[in-house]
Amino acid sequence: MIAEATTALDVAGLRQEEFPWTAEATYLNSASIGPLPERTRLALEAFNRKRAAPYLLGDHEFFEVFDVSRALVARLLNASPAEIALAFNTSYGLNLAARGLPLAAGDVIVASDREFPANVYPWLRLQDRGVRLDLVPVTAEGWPDEPRLLDRMSDPAVRVVAVSLVQFSNGYQVDLARLSARASETDTFLVVDAIQGLGAVPVDVRATPVDILSCGAQKWLLGPWGSGFTYVRRDLIPRIDPVVTGWMAFEGTDDFTHLTTYHPTLRADARRFEMITLPFQDFAGMNASLELLLELGVGRIEAYLGTLHAPVRDWAARRGYPIASPVGTHGSQILCVVPPDPGDAFRRLKAAGVVASLREGAIRLSPHVFNTIDEMVKVTEILDRP
Repeated sequence: MIAEATTALDVAGLRQEEFPWTAEATYLNSASIGPLPERTRLALEAFNRKRAAPYLLGDHEFFEVFDVSRALVARLLNASPAEIALAFNTSYGLNLAARGLPLAAGDVIVASDREFPANVYPWLRLQDRGVRLDLVPVTAEGWPDEPRLLDRMSDPAVRVVAVSLVQFSNGYQVDLARLSARASETDTFLVVDAIQGLGAVPVDVRATPVDILSCGAQKWLLGPWGSGFTYVRRDLIPRIDPVVTGWMAFEGTDDFTHLTTYHPTLRADARRFEMITLPFQDFAGMNASLELLLELGVGRIEAYLGTLHAPVRDWAARRGYPIASPVGTHGSQILCVVPPDPGDAFRRLKAAGVVASLREGAIRLSPHVFNTIDEMVKVTEILDRP
């Protein structure tokens, strides 16, 4: 990871330069769709102008976009570019894990109940191979039961633990370091759906090893739809059989002058898992967004977002309304509050121009770097109105 400055974020400058629409709207819904920074919008437009007249584009420009993407993702994760496979969404990498990991009849995958469906259905479908998915019941608070997940890893039949870095419905952040250490001790594959955390939560796969991590860029990474990636631990790459095979997944296919000289050897790096053609323009946009996040520093982003929840938490405590999100080490940038009538509260926020989400019976607030403490105070004022 790049070194992060200790200075505070210039939120006012970000709002003016990268998110000018914030003067007109209160957007607290990055857990659904992250807005595009201005630099990203401009990068998309610049690439699409060339796409409209493709004689302006050379082959080197196409693949240079992808080279930059892998390098930026590697910086974000403290990984190697050779461990990054570009993909169009999170589900691609989770299906790669489910169908590509060396699993056999009788093996068990463990995940938490109430996981987001993208991290459930690929594993459920393995029943056709005699592989079982066990969903561990959540705690009384509705959070993943991490002690139970850790305990299940002692069962030799358990070959995979699949987790979300941050839970979509309540903002619970897993103790990834603890799960990683236990997975290493028990030779269990650790698969991470990172889409609800990465960009707002630092992840260092050297300090905290995982086997496969998949992430779409359209939420906290502030990237376009259709862009994302899968990280595969280097020494695991040759053990995974690609679910589907793109024609550029093979050695020697960079030479477009001899396309019918077929090479049977898969690439040695994570490009063996990539599908071609990917949306070049979307990855050009993703690159601009990643550059912004790396400039700001994900650690600083996390620290700033941690200051924004106080007004809503204090308000809920005064009113006696439940907060469905944890605090402390398991807290994240997502805050879920449960007023007496969540549906009515959601409608009142929407009518007042506040964009949030209604998820699993709670109002989900998901602020990002462009949000302010005043906007969170505004939420409490709206909810207090009759």
